[in-house]
Amino acid sequence: MAAPTGAGTRWLWAGLVPVLFLFAAADEGPSTAEFDVRPGGMVHSFSRSLGDYTCSFTYASQGGTNERWQMSTGVSEDNKLFSCSVWRPQGKSYLFFTQFKAEVKGAKIEYGMAYSQAATGGQSDVPLKAEEFEITETTVAHKEGKFRSELSKLVIVAKTLHDEL
Repeated sequence: MAAPTGAGTRWLWAGLVPVLFLFAAADEGPSTAEFDVRPGGMVHSFSRSLGDYTCSFTYASQGGTNERWQMSTGVSEDNKLFSCSVWRPQGKSYLFFTQFKAEVKGAKIEYGMAYSQAATGGQSDVPLKAEEFEITETTVAHKEGKFRSELSKLVIVAKTLHDEL
């Protein structure tokens, strides 16, 4: 599966993602958690679960010092969409990422995007080039040999596997 093509589709999804967090189910509303992204070249992982769904961010990075990042998860009111966003609130990471992977469990990815810079202070998100990352049914991950080591944000919208009777 690939990211939707065309500027219109990209902007449609970009506008929809924040709305998903507003319409989360009352009993299990959206949640945001902070975590440290640590350099040193070792593989680290951070996960959050919301009901039947889990989002995990796995990475390795070099340079600098720890950075505070956030992960937000949400489920749509009708329980058909699960969203997960991972980002650096300051907008740009100064770490050199050697790898990254965001994975969802309990849902299949409908949309995924990775960014070298997250929007802050009037600046827009800067997406990675399509050849730098790949999207499968359950992951958004770097492409070996193509990824240019800059990452500041990941966004996933996944269709849940629930069937209502």
